Amino acid sequence: MSMSRVRAGLAGLVGAVLVVTLAAAVPAAGASPPVVLVEDPASYVDPFIGTTRGGNTWPGASRPFGMIAWSPTSTSGDQTGTGGGNGYEYNVTKVRGFSLTHLNGAGCSPGAAGDVPIMPFVGEVNSSPTADTRDQRYVSTFSHADEAASPGRYTVGLDNGVRTDLAVSTRAGIADFTFPTGSAANLLFRTSNSLNGSEDARITIDPATRTVTGSVLTGGFCGRRGNGGGATNPNRRSYYRLYFSAVFDRDFAGTGTWQNATVTPGGTTATGGEGYLTGADRAGKGSGGWVGFDTSAGGDVRMRVGISYVSEAGAAANRDAEVPGTATVDSVAAATRDAWNTELGRVQVAGGTDARTQAFYTAIYHSLMQPQTISDLDGRYLGADLQIHAVRAGQGNAYGTFSGWDQYRAQIQLLALLRPDVAGDMAQSMLDFSAQNKNVWDRWLHLGASTHVMTGDPAAPTLATYYAMGVRNFDADAALTSLVRQATVQNPDALSDLGCPGQCLGQRPTLNTYLALKYAANDICHCWGGAAETLENSLADFSLAMWARRAGRNDLYRQLLPRGDYWKNTFNPAVGYQAARRADGSWQSGFTPSTDVGFAQGSSATYTWMVPQDVSGLAALMGGREAAATRLDGFFHDEAGNWAVLGGNALRYDPTNEPGIHAPWLYNGLGQPWKTQETVRQIVDTAYGTGPAGLPGNDDLGTMSAWYVFAAIGLFPQVPGRAELLLGSPVFTRIELLRSNGVRLTVTADTTDKYVQSAELNGKNLSRSWLPESFVQRGGTVAFTLGTAPNRTWATAAADLPRDH
Repeated sequence: MSMSRVRAGLAGLVGAVLVVTLAAAVPAAGASPPVVLVEDPASYVDPFIGTTRGGNTWPGASRPFGMIAWSPTSTSGDQTGTGGGNGYEYNVTKVRGFSLTHLNGAGCSPGAAGDVPIMPFVGEVNSSPTADTRDQRYVSTFSHADEAASPGRYTVGLDNGVRTDLAVSTRAGIADFTFPTGSAANLLFRTSNSLNGSEDARITIDPATRTVTGSVLTGGFCGRRGNGGGATNPNRRSYYRLYFSAVFDRDFAGTGTWQNATVTPGGTTATGGEGYLTGADRAGKGSGGWVGFDTSAGGDVRMRVGISYVSEAGAAANRDAEVPGTATVDSVAAATRDAWNTELGRVQVAGGTDARTQAFYTAIYHSLMQPQTISDLDGRYLGADLQIHAVRAGQGNAYGTFSGWDQYRAQIQLLALLRPDVAGDMAQSMLDFSAQNKNVWDRWLHLGASTHVMTGDPAAPTLATYYAMGVRNFDADAALTSLVRQATVQNPDALSDLGCPGQCLGQRPTLNTYLALKYAANDICHCWGGAAETLENSLADFSLAMWARRAGRNDLYRQLLPRGDYWKNTFNPAVGYQAARRADGSWQSGFTPSTDVGFAQGSSATYTWMVPQDVSGLAALMGGREAAATRLDGFFHDEAGNWAVLGGNALRYDPTNEPGIHAPWLYNGLGQPWKTQETVRQIVDTAYGTGPAGLPGNDDLGTMSAWYVFAAIGLFPQVPGRAELLLGSPVFTRIELLRSNGVRLTVTADTTDKYVQSAELNGKNLSRSWLPESFVQRGGTVAFTLGTAPNRTWATAAADLPRDH
C-alpha cells in the first residue's frame, strides 16, 4: 500500500515515513509501469516533507493560495525563539500554540508571521504565560505517533491530554479541541507572540457572545539578522496588523488576561507588544488572554476563527461566510481537500513509483501555497502604503508574498503554467503595491510590504515571464512602463547602505553609476555584491527587452537588449570567472573561484553560470561549447569524477539555493543534452526524496519544490522572459497538464529510464532539446523514447541548440 494514501488516517505514520530512503525513489531500470493516471492526488501529498534538514516547511492546514495557514509553533525552550525556521521543526516535539499564519520555506530562521498562537492548556492559569520565558509550563510535548496531516487538515494528540483537530478554508478555520473530561481546560491566545515579535497586540473576550477578538501589529521579516547594524535593521518594523475573530460553540467557564508579568484572572481585555529584538530585550514582554471551559460533562470544544488584514469585522465576515455555524472539521477539511485535488489534478501523472509520485504531488502542493490571498471576501486589502484598498474590477483577489530572487527561477513559471489567472491577479497586485510604494517594485514582499531582501530586480523577469506564457489579465502596459522606469531612473534610496548586505534598501541601487560603467562596481554599489547585482540586472533587462518586443515597443527593445550583455563586464578573462570589479575598472584582489566577495548567497563558481539568456556567449568566453561543457562537468563532479550535487562545497553545485539551479539544464545549450538528463536525474534521486528530510534545503516559498516538478516532467523553463522549455527526461510515463485557460500539455515516455533516445512533438520527429513557446501557449504532445544508455547524437547539431536572444 502507498504510504502516502494512509497519511491522514494512521497515527504513527510520520515515523514510518522516515524509513523511506532517498534511494527508494529510484525505479528499476527499464521498468514500464501501467499507464493509470492518478485520480486522487491529494492522497499522495505528505505535508511533513521538508519539515527538517532545513526545509523550513510546516505540516499544518492550508488551502491553495490561502490567507490562513494553521500550524504548530514549536519551541526549544525560548519563548522569543522557535523550534523551526517557520514555526515547526520535525525533531522538536514541544509546542506552545497553533498559529494562524505561516510562510512556506522562507530562508530566514524564522522568516515572519506565526501570528496568534492558540494553545490548549490543561491546568489553572495562575501566572502570566508571557513570564514563562523558557516555555516550561504553558506548553506540551507530543509524539509523531499521535500526529497526522493532509492537505487542509492537521491533527495531533498532545501529551497534556488534549486532541487538536484543525481544518481551514481560504480565510478562516475550524478547530475541535478535546480536553480530558473533568480537567481544568483553557485556551490561551498568545496575541503578541508572533515569530519575530510585535509592536502591539490587543485582545477582547466577550462571554455573552462566546467570542474572542483581537489583533497583532507586527512584521519583522528576517528581522533577527544584524544587517545594517543591530537594531537598525530596516525590517525590525511593523508593516501589517492581523485581525482575528473566534467564536465558540459553548459558554466560557472563566476568562483571564495577561500583560507582561501581570496576570488578571477574570480579565477580558489586554494590550501590549513584545518588540522585535531577542533574548532579554524581548523575553517576558507581551500580552494575551484565555478562556476556560467546564469539562465535567465532556471536554469537546469547537472554535471557528476568521482572519483579516483589514479589520475585526472583516475577520468575522470571512469566518461566517467561509465556515458557517453548521460547519464541522470534517466538512471544512473535505471542501479544502477537494480544492487541493482541483489544483493538484491540473497535472495528472502515471507510470511512476509511489515515492516519486508522493514527492511530485507534495512539490506541487508546496508550490501553490503562494501567492497568498490578502484581500477579504469584500475585496478590501491592506496595501503597501498601510492603507486599505479595494481590488480592481475583474480582479479575483489581491495576492501578496513574493520571494522574488528565489521564485523567478522556477515557481513563477509553474504558477503561470498551471494558473495563469492567479498569476495575472498577482501581477496586478504587484503593480498596485508598487504604485502604493512610490513606484518602487521591491525584491521581496511579505504580504504587500517591502522587505528589501536579496538582490537584483526580480519583479521584471517575473512579469515578463508571465506575459511570455500568455498571462494577460493585468494592466501589462502600465506594468511594463513602471518596470522600465525603475530600470532607467535612479530611485531616491539608491545610495543608501541601510540594511546591507542582504536587505539593502535601494532597488536598482546606484543605477546611474551602473548605467555609466555598465556593471555594478563592488566598492560603491550599495548592494549585496557587485558581480551578483550585474548578473541579476542583466537578466532582468533581457527579460524586459523580450517583453517590450512582444508588446510592440521596439524602441524599448533596442534600448534594453544590449543591457542583457552587461554580465560580460564582470567576467574576468584572466581567471575565467565572474568576479567583483571596482569603480576604477580594477578587479577585487584575492580572487578564488570559491569566493563570495561580490556575490549574494553563492560563490563565483556558482554565479559564473548564471547567464541563461546567453549560453552561447558564455561558452565563447570559456573557449567554446566543448570547453564550457567540460568546465560544467567539474561543477557537478569532484576531482575523482564522483557526483557532487548535494551542496556543501563552494566550487560545486548547490541544490539548496537558487543562483545555480538552472545549471544542470545548460548542457542542452552546449550540445550535450544527455548530460542534462543524467545530471537532473541524479539530483532528483539524491537531493530530493520523501519523508521529513525530503527537500535539499529551505523551500523558498515553493521554488525548490517547483524545480522538482519541472525536473520530474522532463521540462524546464529556458530563461526568464521567454516561454521556451528545455527537455530533460520525465520520471513518469504519462503526464497530462491542463492549464486553467484550457490549454493542454501532454508528455509521454515509453519507460522511466534517464536517457533520451529520440523524441516527437505532435507526432513529428523532434531533433531539438527544447520546445517552442507555442507548446506552452497553444498546447501539444511531446513523446519521449528513453533508454539506459546516452544517445550522444540526439539534439547535438548546432542548428538544433536552444536559441539565444
